[in-house]
Amino acid sequence: TMFDYRYLSKEHLKGFDNYKYRAVDTSPLSNYVMHPLWNTIVKIIPRWLAPNLLTFLGFLCVVVVALLTSWYDYHFLAAGGPGQQKNEVYIPNYVFTLSSILIFLAYNLDGIDGKQARRLGVSGPLGEMFDHGLDSFIVFFIPFCLFSVFGRDEFSIPLFRGYLIVGSIVLNFYVSHCEKYNTRVLYLPWGYDVAMWTSSLLFLVAGIKGPAYFKTFIFGEVTFAQVLEVSIHATGLFTTLPVSIYNVYLSYKNGTGKNLSLLEAVRPVWSMTSLVVVLTYWALKSEVMEHYPRAFLLLFGTLFSNTASRLIVSEMSEQRCEVFNSLLWPLMAAAVMSTYQPALQHLLLHSVLLVALFAHLHYGICVVRQMCDHFKVKCFVVPKEKIK
Repeated sequence: TMFDYRYLSKEHLKGFDNYKYRAVDTSPLSNYVMHPLWNTIVKIIPRWLAPNLLTFLGFLCVVVVALLTSWYDYHFLAAGGPGQQKNEVYIPNYVFTLSSILIFLAYNLDGIDGKQARRLGVSGPLGEMFDHGLDSFIVFFIPFCLFSVFGRDEFSIPLFRGYLIVGSIVLNFYVSHCEKYNTRVLYLPWGYDVAMWTSSLLFLVAGIKGPAYFKTFIFGEVTFAQVLEVSIHATGLFTTLPVSIYNVYLSYKNGTGKNLSLLEAVRPVWSMTSLVVVLTYWALKSEVMEHYPRAFLLLFGTLFSNTASRLIVSEMSEQRCEVFNSLLWPLMAAAVMSTYQPALQHLLLHSVLLVALFAHLHYGICVVRQMCDHFKVKCFVVPKEKIK
């Protein structure tokens, strides 16, 4: 069938056979609040419920939020801005409340899936690949949805700076996996738990008080949205990035990581850098993001998730990662053509988006199927002997 394509080589599969999950989580919120809660909740989860199914349900919760906010607010105008005066665009408060509940539910399902796997004795590389592959999309969807809380008016920020925030958030995720590519250990950033709590609370407040509640100056001319913007960028630049570089340095010093040459160590950086450069060029050189903001951002999120998923496969199987994602060829062609032929940008953007979504879906399904065949397991089914 269409989904029998083999993305994983024999070397990849051999690498997966020898794989051991190693993670370090020092977050106080995670260790003292969430893990005890999840350890309790997992005891009441039915044993027949497969860990990957929990992961997938969490992912679907976030997809529902993305669809809802996009349906009500395609141009990010609902919470203020040009559409608001004419009341053309409006998000009912219950949508914000529902989004808050769904995001918090997704966060908890993502925390419980691994515990359910260990409880049933079905942990393995497939579960981690499935979990982190979907996480690479979730990490994009959260800011993509949160935009609707702030809109685009004098209290918020322009679209391009919103795109930079999305970039900043997803790149934190990527940095952690570049770090793992070098150290063999996943150091879970503190920001993840804080971000999921913050996102849920921002949606909840918007649901109870309405999005206008955030239209305030914190001090002087500085708005709430601007404070949030600066704190997001600062978290990445001053905590995630330096801590990751330090962890990689320690792995060289102690001989615990792969001890690659500098050129090999930074290999994962090139595919992501080229993606960000091409998309930023397109956003700056054309009106494409102004006219089709959701489609443009979704294209970024899809290509990001695909590039990150390929890195996760490489890091887990101890294979060299790619320097260039082949999906960037159609992206580059579309970006250049639409700057010279603005009339075609609608067609070009949506064509590349469809290609990217299909290619990423194809990649994900084929990799999961190949791993299921290799390990002789079913993705969403718990073996009968493990249920008892």
